[in-house]
Amino acid sequence: MTNIGFRILPIKRRVERSLVEQFRSVVTPHISDNLNRIHAIGSNLRPYHKEGKLIGTAITVKTRPGDNLLVHKAIDLAQPGDVIVVDAGGDTTNAIAGEIMMQLARKKGIAGFIIDGAIRDLAAFQNSDFPVYAKGVTHRGPYKDGPGEMNVAISVDGMLVEPGDLIVGDEDGLAVVPYDFAEEILRKVRAQEIREREILESIENGTVDRKWVDETLKQRGCELNDLAQQV
Repeated sequence: MTNIGFRILPIKRRVERSLVEQFRSVVTPHISDNLNRIHAIGSNLRPYHKEGKLIGTAITVKTRPGDNLLVHKAIDLAQPGDVIVVDAGGDTTNAIAGEIMMQLARKKGIAGFIIDGAIRDLAAFQNSDFPVYAKGVTHRGPYKDGPGEMNVAISVDGMLVEPGDLIVGDEDGLAVVPYDFAEEILRKVRAQEIREREILESIENGTVDRKWVDETLKQRGCELNDLAQQV
């Protein structure tokens, strides 16, 4: 009999490590732009580590708010390069992870934590390059009773995350690249990088074309007088 709500499932697929590494130089705004700006974890989750980019494949945990039993198991089962992504319901009453769990994860080569909930031992995270994104901080520790589920689809601050998806985090926030679209998004991002580099060069040398602003305003029905068009 399946114990829905208290179970551990295998990951059926992960974005290939070689493809993950190609995203290491990619910024989250470019990922977001090429996913029509809807595949981003909300801005309520912010980085708490000193520095360092977060990139890897998702191990997902759905847990009762304030309980980290399944998060501990995720650390035990994770492979190097995995990101542990925790749906703790956005509750910040009790911390889901602290310094000891961070050090366990670091030792195993885990890429980082994303916690839709709270952490504690803030100074340890702030002095570390181990990436962690969370909703808040509290000194109150977790329970370890369950229930919870591992490697199921979860919602993290409004974003669907599935096991094996690609996670990228930087100073601008967190982006999720669904498994099926990773190669396509990488191609689109590289093309955008070229376009934006050309725009920056045109600004620098004074050849930037800004006609699109007035054209868009006219298409949207905005009335422009002569002065507005000159400016």
